[in-house]
Formats: sequence, C-alpha cells, structure tokens
Amino acid sequence: MKVPVVRGMKQPWQSERSTHASCGDGRRKEGSSMSTDENKVLNVVETLLNDQSYHIEFNGFLTNHVKHAVIALRRLGASPERIQEYYDTYVKCTPYGYGVDPARPSEHTITQDNWQVYFGQHCSFTSFCQFFDQKEKELGMEPLLRQYVPTLLPGCVGSLMHGTIHLGWALDSGNRWMIIEGLAYMAFSYLSCNPERTYPSTRGTVKDTSVLESFLGIADAWESDQEALHGWLEATLTDNKYSASADFHPELAVTGAQFNVAKVLAEGHSLIHETPAWIGDQDIGTIWEELYEAVTLLFLTKPGDFLILHLITSLYGIEQIANRLPIDQQRSAIKCYWTAILGIIFSRGEVPTRATLEALHSKYQSAVDHEGSPMEGQEWEHIVDRALIEDEEHNPKLVYVQRLLWTRFGRRSLFRIAAGHFTTTPEVPKIESGITVDADRPC
Repeated sequence: MKVPVVRGMKQPWQSERSTHASCGDGRRKEGSSMSTDENKVLNVVETLLNDQSYHIEFNGFLTNHVKHAVIALRRLGASPERIQEYYDTYVKCTPYGYGVDPARPSEHTITQDNWQVYFGQHCSFTSFCQFFDQKEKELGMEPLLRQYVPTLLPGCVGSLMHGTIHLGWALDSGNRWMIIEGLAYMAFSYLSCNPERTYPSTRGTVKDTSVLESFLGIADAWESDQEALHGWLEATLTDNKYSASADFHPELAVTGAQFNVAKVLAEGHSLIHETPAWIGDQDIGTIWEELYEAVTLLFLTKPGDFLILHLITSLYGIEQIANRLPIDQQRSAIKCYWTAILGIIFSRGEVPTRATLEALHSKYQSAVDHEGSPMEGQEWEHIVDRALIEDEEHNPKLVYVQRLLWTRFGRRSLFRIAAGHFTTTPEVPKIESGITVDADRPC
C-alpha cells in the first residue's frame, strides 16, 4: 500500500510542539521552498482561518465547524478552489440546512477581573476573543497558553467538546486568530467535569493497566448492573433540580445531548470520577496511543456514529493542547478528557459489551496493512477521494485524523477501516427561542 503523504507539512507528532508554519498562517521557515500552488493553498487557508465575519455557533447551539473543515481539506490535499467553495457553501447553508450567523456584539466586556465569571454562559464570544487577542499581544502565544489553558481544561466537555476541538485544531493549523477563537470558545462553552470529585481507582490492578482495560471494566459494570445504572440515568435526566426552570444551565435547555451531559456530570457517578492508575503511571506517548485505539474501537461498535466520532476528533484536539503544557498538566488534560468522554457516553446509556469490544480488539489488534492488502474501495486513495467531495464536514475530519494515526502507529488496519465509516448529519429543528443574530445569549 502506498503511504499517504500530506504535501508540504510536518506531521504534528514529529516534534514536541506543533509548528506554526504547518497550515494556516502563511509563514514558512527560512530557506524552505514552496511552489506557486502551495502558496495559493496557504493564502486561501490563511484568509479563511482569519475570517471574523461569523459567530462561533448558529441555530441556537450548533457549532460553526467551517474552519475545522478548511484544515481537514487542506491536509487531505484539496485544491484551493475546493476549499474556498466548501467555505462559501457552508456559511450560506450548512449540512443541517441552516446558514451560519454573522458575528455578534457582546453584552459584556471581558477583562482579567471577570473572565471566569461568564464561563459557560454562551455569551460575549466576541469580547472573549478581544480579551485573549490582547493578552496574546502582551504575553506571546506560549505564555498565554500556559497561563490560561489549565483553567479552561476542566470545562473541555462544553458544547460536546467543540471548544476543545476548535482550540486543538487551531493549534494544529498554527493560525493565530483561530487559536484566539479556540480559547474564547472554551470559555464561552465551559462545562465543568468537576475534577475535584475524582479519586484514585479502586477496581484493581488488572482493570487499571491500560485504557482498554478501563473501558472493559466499565462495560462489565454496565452489563452486570444494567438495571441500576439505567435507573440512575433515568432519575438523573428527569430530576427537576436539573431543569431550566430550576436555573440549571438554562442556556443548554434547547440543546438535547449537551443538556443531558451537563446533568450527568452534575449528578456524578463513581465510574465517571474514578481515575485509572494509567493516567498517572503510563508513559504519555503510550496513553495517547491507547486512547486513540480505544475510542476508535468504540466508534466501530457503532460505525459512523455521529456522537462517538466527536470523541476521536476531540481527542486529537486535546492532544494538541496538552502538547503545549508541562508534563503534569498534560496528565491533567488527559484526566479531564477521560471524565468528559465518560460523561458523554453515560448520558446516552449505551455502553458496548465486553464481548463486543474484545471481539473488535482481537480482530484488529495485529492487523497491519501491506502493499495491495485493502479490498477495492477500502484503500486510502478511495477514502480520501470520498472525503474531499463530502458536504458533511465531520467526515474529512475523521479521515484526516485516522490517516495520521495509521501513519503514526504502524499502518494499523483499525484506523483505515474506521476512516471509511462516514457519518450523516442529524436532523435538528430550527430553534425559535428569542435568540437573534443581533445579540448574544443573555447572561
């Protein structure tokens, strides 16, 4: 099999820090050469990632994904014309059937004194951007990230991890303005994982040795105590204290899945807040590899599942963020991600069985692609070609990440197979809640 290579970029894992010349800022290292076509692509990408014309969400709570698509399409080798066409089409009419909203004025001015006051209230996004923009000019990018990201990480699950995705993918691209947006979106969408509730695992050494073993232990718990856990979930989701009328996250009342995740994390459960030993004991590189394997296996238990797909793209985001932090804070980032994804998984009450996970693991554990090994239609060239013409932007993102993982972890078939399972856009009704394009949500 021909190894897929992304032209003109250094892969993120080849250095401790992702390089700022990699995608969207138009800069390159001294002495490097760049073709006219590459310059044209970078100029288009830079212009689009720097665009400040649109709000970060639309239709009440849906994330504006268009810049993520720009990055994924660029990495997959799309032409500048295709990237521009995708952007122009998306902002007019997203796959949901609605256009994105224009940038909104902020009701509040965000300052150093109040920047945490408006966490998670889904307001004042523009002012959050202005705040972080000014701070970056004062401090520089790396000090800015080290100072503010640790405070933002416990809220990484907000907007179904999209603040995390936006910041992480911005760091991958190297585009300064998108990084500013990512910090702002993490503050705007902040939803606490309640890290103060975490405690060391007590389930035993075997189930604590790897990410997969932790997932298998959770699968065992749901299978053996299914009635009690489903009862706990039903009671949590219907408890009046977790209602908008009780002033519980009224900003999320119309969001469905986001509201349920907020309820589950507010209620808490020992399985969610128990911290596996591998978070503190394993080598960081091993943890990332095991997490990617585990969430990809989870995705294959429901191939093409829209929600589980976000666990993959947000994992890539959280890794890019963690790579900018000291080692102890990297582990804190992993702990926040682990709690966040369990909150998401538990909120649906759909946990795959041990048998399902073990069967998939057995099937793909040693499966490696060799020259000519994939079946027709399952080779990378075919998958990438499909991704490049997709309207649903989650699919090129999936393919981009899975192809990176395939290259990074020894051409494992697992990642190629997962890349071929495209998702479809869920139906979301038009939100008529008094939120207009002229103002942010009230705080």
